[in-house]
Amino acid sequence: METDLHAILRSLRVWDPDVTDLRPFDPDTAPPTPLPLFATWFAEAVAAGQPEPHTMSLATVDEEGRPDVRIVMLHGADPDGWSFATHATSRKGRALAARPYAALTFYWPVLGRQVRVRGPVVSAPSEESQADLHARSTGALAAALTGRQSEELASVAELRRTSEAAWERARANPGEPSPTWTLYRLRPETVEFFQGDPDRRHVRLEYRSTEFGWSRTLLWP
Repeated sequence: METDLHAILRSLRVWDPDVTDLRPFDPDTAPPTPLPLFATWFAEAVAAGQPEPHTMSLATVDEEGRPDVRIVMLHGADPDGWSFATHATSRKGRALAARPYAALTFYWPVLGRQVRVRGPVVSAPSEESQADLHARSTGALAAALTGRQSEELASVAELRRTSEAAWERARANPGEPSPTWTLYRLRPETVEFFQGDPDRRHVRLEYRSTEFGWSRTLLWP
């Protein structure tokens, strides 16, 4: 039987009150800079039981101007920017080399919240990138050592063989470098906080970086 996609879509609800807590958000109480509010919202998403709250959409544009988006993991957020990592030779790594500008989106449906971050991207020095990698799990190192991200794969069997060898190397030498593994930092020009409202009066607060510091403005939902 063919799946009726439209029927499924019509049956779905957004922010079911049984699983979503739409909290009031007064933008007048927001801090003067975006990072403290992000840290608060992130902690609240974790406390509310949001699965994998540290995952985010990363949007880039390649050298031909074609957009791409994928899910990656947040490695940190501090005054230097929001950080993530990948191989410099991967699709997103090549796009960032050609056009070092990106956008991030966090979506935490248990609270009806989004955070959107846009700005230029810089790569960390190799020593810092490798230190970030080696501070993570054995599996993360094995995946990095497997390499060849975004290249064409001949078979699942080839992936299995290469991955098994990488796991052996990661266990035997937890400090083995992965030369193309790169830590990137997005330095925000804008950061938007979106709080959903049951009456569709969603609150959107956007921080904008200026030469005088951060400004704040409300956006129509």
